[in-house]
Amino acid sequence: MLLYLDMCCLKRPLDDQSQPRVRLESEAVLGLLAAESAELRFVRSQALWLENTQNPLPSRAARVARWLGNPLPLSNAGALVARTAGLIAAGFGNFDALHIASAEAAGADCLATCDDRLNAAARRAGTDVRVRVANVVDVAREVLQ
Repeated sequence: MLLYLDMCCLKRPLDDQSQPRVRLESEAVLGLLAAESAELRFVRSQALWLENTQNPLPSRAARVARWLGNPLPLSNAGALVARTAGLIAAGFGNFDALHIASAEAAGADCLATCDDRLNAAARRAGTDVRVRVANVVDVAREVLQ
């Protein structure tokens, strides 16, 4: 499986863990990251790098940057820009659209998120979104069973 974790997933383990939902999503993210293998690979996109550079908390940005590694060269930027613009026109937020377009371009099987609004928007969009969007806990249940 090729999995795209959006930025809310990557930052979730760094959030305040006092809420049960946050703890559960954090465990799901950490479990998935620990299971990286030939069968489970992750997309590390320019979109993730870009969003991470806008993190106002340097220590959190640095931890996510370590996982992301060096930024990958962007291939077919024109198509990515066009697809992102189309998703924005369909009602997705800027970064959500960029993450969906990046996941699609990478051939990801799934985009995992902790963002309920992104999940709902992807469901409403139906087949206009060409990558499965799912809550990270649901993905972890499938992959780590």
